[in-house]
Amino acid sequence: PGPDNGRLFYRSTDWLAEDFMEANDVQHEANWLRAEVGRHVFHPMADPKDTVANPPPIVMRGDGVHVTDLDGRRMLDCQGGLWCVNAGYGREEIIEAISRQARELPYYTMFPGSANAPAVQLAAKLCELTASEGMGRVLYGSGGSDATETAFKIARQYWKLAGQPERLKYLSLRGGYHGLHFGGMSACGGDAWRRNYEPLVPGFINVESPNLYRPPFEGVSPDQLGEMCARLLEREILFQGPDTIAALIAEPVQGAGGVNVPPANYWPRLREICDRYGILLIADEVITGLGRSGELFGVRNWGVTPDIMCLAKGITSGYIPLGATLISERMAAAWEAPGPTSVVMHGYTYSGHPVACAAGLAAIDITLREKLHENARVVGDYFLARLKTLMDRHEVIGDVRGKGLMIAVELVKNRATREAFAPTDSYPGRVSDACLDKGVMLRTIVNKFIISPPLIFTKSHADEVVAVLDQALATTGR
Repeated sequence: PGPDNGRLFYRSTDWLAEDFMEANDVQHEANWLRAEVGRHVFHPMADPKDTVANPPPIVMRGDGVHVTDLDGRRMLDCQGGLWCVNAGYGREEIIEAISRQARELPYYTMFPGSANAPAVQLAAKLCELTASEGMGRVLYGSGGSDATETAFKIARQYWKLAGQPERLKYLSLRGGYHGLHFGGMSACGGDAWRRNYEPLVPGFINVESPNLYRPPFEGVSPDQLGEMCARLLEREILFQGPDTIAALIAEPVQGAGGVNVPPANYWPRLREICDRYGILLIADEVITGLGRSGELFGVRNWGVTPDIMCLAKGITSGYIPLGATLISERMAAAWEAPGPTSVVMHGYTYSGHPVACAAGLAAIDITLREKLHENARVVGDYFLARLKTLMDRHEVIGDVRGKGLMIAVELVKNRATREAFAPTDSYPGRVSDACLDKGVMLRTIVNKFIISPPLIFTKSHADEVVAVLDQALATTGR
């Protein structure tokens, strides 16, 4: 060969060598990640020993409603990240808003003496969207746990300003989840979230919840159950003393507790009882806010106006951590009183973070423009109906329930008795793994599959999930 051909040949082999080295580097990094996934990180809600023994998939990329893991598996994300990637992955509007704001002003505090434009703009937008609920003020945090913690503190301060400083207690529902700061955890209605960190904050009282699949009373209709639980709530208020109770907190639809949709009469009764005894009503909209339940805000499913609303997750579509606590204009009037007790002695370094608020503005714009809450309602109704057809084929399915694109499929050992699988039983996890192998990522909580995909999900996506779950149940032995 002539000299030119020789150069081309050697150049080609150089490229081959570079490609080979790059491939080796990628493989080395992949192996390192697999080895390290449980070594240095304590994963939330997981036993560290299990994470080491059974490393979870390492998600590397997301596009639309799909995620791709380290092994190249492309999967439908039926978790929506964690109830939060409402607009789907790869939304350039949100990415550009984050990038633009990071270049202009990556951070500035909202503490006294300064502010930043995105935080002011987002607060105005949130109050505009919740005008029918009467919201008028916003306090920011970095997530849902911050939002509920803020709600508890603001409620106590409100009653001090209102001249009723003995209103210190909080009511919450069994099965409810309100985050894992000490206040939110103390309000949680499940032993698993609380026991390892007791003693809890005093003054938090759990009351019975109208769980339609596992009701506290058998042989009653949904409306009767809602009424009975409302009466038990009222009895507890009278026992505690109405003038000692600051607020009641509840999710419009319980999320982590198992996607428990309340009877239609329950939330109106909550509002009625809170009004009767002068108790503030806090709507924990961390999951339901911004469209997931099929309405822009979950309380609108029941036609109820709360006093405080807690938002996170969908507020930025999960692209940047952000939480917001919305306070009604009626409550905000109490801060017009003079004196040091009117100072809001609460906040975080990242309250009103400008990049997060810019992401929030972009994410909300997508939600409204594409009417994601309406899509969640339409596709959610279809999805729910399709999943219920599996009950005819698989006795192991005890219940399918949900609202919008928040759905639970509950597995049972015995449908007649509703006997649940124990946390140590491997069967639900093996079904979930079989779905993962077929390209569907579900979230498994003991014996329940939680389905909370991006709100851009389509009916064809729902059909794909149903087909995969059907096959997984048919082929996974108990």
